[in-house]
Amino acid sequence: MTEPSQTTQTPPAHAPSAPTPSTPAPSTQRSQAKANRRQALLSAAATLFAIEGFNRVSLEDLGAAAGVSGPAVYRHFAGKQAVLGALLLSVSQDLLDGGRRVVTDSDGALAALGGLVAFHVDFALSNPDVIRVQDQDFSNLAGEDQDEVRTLQRNYVELWVDVLAGLHEGTEAAELRMRAHATFGLINSTPHSVRSSGRRMGVRRARPLLESMALAALLAPAAPPEPLD
Repeated sequence: MTEPSQTTQTPPAHAPSAPTPSTPAPSTQRSQAKANRRQALLSAAATLFAIEGFNRVSLEDLGAAAGVSGPAVYRHFAGKQAVLGALLLSVSQDLLDGGRRVVTDSDGALAALGGLVAFHVDFALSNPDVIRVQDQDFSNLAGEDQDEVRTLQRNYVELWVDVLAGLHEGTEAAELRMRAHATFGLINSTPHSVRSSGRRMGVRRARPLLESMALAALLAPAAPPEPLD
């Protein structure tokens, strides 16, 4: 490919003006439309898998929920199992990335812990369907996806363990890890205990309660050692 000429030329009077920066190029529009469609499929998958279960949902169901035909799903994913993998992988990566940002932006371990709790509570209240899918359909992931999701989630747990270590000096990592897992169990129970209307507690009331309960569990003093015989 040759370099453009360095000779300055006066464009003809009828030459069209260059598009303004606010006008997206057609390729950009197509890419954005494709990304939007992919996200719509993932959102539909979260809802359908949570309600019906992975095995009862067809590609046609997914496509219809996202406004496309069943075969059109293959333009974005290799198949239904790939949709499940993309859903749980993306959420696990988002949790890890978001948790890291919270810790980086926090001033001290206590502030970081409060930020992590608020971050995870917000995730749980915003993504109840994804939590259900993780609980009931993790075993339907492809083997490689299972390994990658586990790795991402372990790294997320260790992020909490590192913060807790600064608040419980001398405590073994295994105990700190148990605190983190127990807290996730508490917060992630929201799909079964919270909804925006009806008899169950609404999100606005649940958020501060979940945060205070989680912090109380994470900051509770360690149980005294058992006496020696």
